[in-house]
Amino acid sequence: MGFLYDLGKRDYESIGGSYQRPVYDVQSPDRLTPDWLDVKRTFHHHDHPGREGLASSYAEALFDRPEVELVAGADRDPRRLALYGERYGVEALYTDALEMLAGEELDIVAIATNTRGRSQLTVEAVKAGVKGIFVDKPMVFTLAEADAMVEACAAAGVPLVGGATSVSHPSFARAKALVQDGAIGALRSLEARVPIMAQHQDWSYFLASDPVWVCGVGDEPRRERGSSEFMGQGMVVCEDGTVVHIRDGAPEVRISGDRGEISFEGNRWRIWQDVEKPSAGRAEMPWPEPQFIPGTRTVYCLDDLIACMEGRLDEPKNSGRRVAIALEVELGMKHSAARDGERVALPLADRSLGLSYDWFR
Repeated sequence: MGFLYDLGKRDYESIGGSYQRPVYDVQSPDRLTPDWLDVKRTFHHHDHPGREGLASSYAEALFDRPEVELVAGADRDPRRLALYGERYGVEALYTDALEMLAGEELDIVAIATNTRGRSQLTVEAVKAGVKGIFVDKPMVFTLAEADAMVEACAAAGVPLVGGATSVSHPSFARAKALVQDGAIGALRSLEARVPIMAQHQDWSYFLASDPVWVCGVGDEPRRERGSSEFMGQGMVVCEDGTVVHIRDGAPEVRISGDRGEISFEGNRWRIWQDVEKPSAGRAEMPWPEPQFIPGTRTVYCLDDLIACMEGRLDEPKNSGRRVAIALEVELGMKHSAARDGERVALPLADRSLGLSYDWFR
């Protein structure tokens, strides 16, 4: 996600294996670099109409933004670092990210390292005076890691984006504005899919207050590939009384009001509203622009980050704070499921609790 995704397709065959015997050692500085990567690869919208992950990487999103100058990069692998320098014409190249933070005066930093270390590097970037940070997903393993980076950024007024996910698309802001403007009446409840996927969440963006307790059932043991993410169903109750149902078969997000509902499913937003004519009932209405378009998540992450830095947005849509809330909810549900659905109060006292992932380690 740093920049390799824009040079070629991901090498899925070489990152498999169980968590006990992984094929790919993510901590090694001598990692496999596929020989089919094209350092001069370019993109053309007429050839890739939003289906090929245009500008997938953080480097490409930064390089393409007219008011941003890409000036430095760090990678422990000197081969990958050289490819980065060649593609973007960057000469300030470091094999140690801390040396880069100390040696450069950076406004924006993208942290696309392994999950381990993202929290520490975020805190160090804040100390170095960075004004905006976005990290890859999953943002962290543990609550303690999330606490450290979210608190450091909040104290310094540094916006933090917690990963390149769908919620950064402008259509999510449209959906939230519709809810806040009363398009579906008073909010009754939210629904979200199974698995809840805290670090690829959509639902926490629509919460107006913090969750105060959760319950969950039907969790699964850690899978062979390594994931311990919550796979059951459950309920979240927030301070303002909002209820979120994590339900098998639900869309990514469904927001129910007393006069209508909004849903996001299959990369498409839909809205239904109560009508009186020609007959009383609930009818689907045209979705106001913009509609969701897949791809270019990093582009929209950067857009949120710059908007926050310029004072045009209070918080990124997929902020680190919202990811941390979703992670705590997921861990609370796991704890509840282990106790036969017992109600679990939030925040959790044990901040060492965390998740493992099979999609990233």
